[in-house]
Amino acid sequence: QLQLMESGGGLVQTGGSLRLSCAASGFALGNYAIGWFRQAPGKERERIACATEFDGQLYYRDIVKGRFTISRDNAANTFYLQMDNLEPEDTGVYYCAADPWERLCGAELWGQGTLVTVSS
Repeated sequence: QLQLMESGGGLVQTGGSLRLSCAASGFALGNYAIGWFRQAPGKERERIACATEFDGQLYYRDIVKGRFTISRDNAANTFYLQMDNLEPEDTGVYYCAADPWERLCGAELWGQGTLVTVSS
């Protein structure tokens, strides 16, 4: 069974940092594009950071550029979202996604989501 499992969410103060992890099971992550998406309260899910493997494309939403970093460890079959200088507007449920077609910000597989709350 192909699965993604997020971890690392929680409550943090403004200016703090969190690192989200997404562990893949049932498939080799190295053949997939990866991405992080966020759904804030009352809003639609939006893409935050994405990366392809085969050609190294990267995407960051403007509001997180310079603060968030997406990375992967194929040997560990896990990818990450390092979030620094967090703001209350970063609050939401964060979902990881993977795409076997290597589409930048494509999402064939989804994790269950992890809640990030940034207090002011």
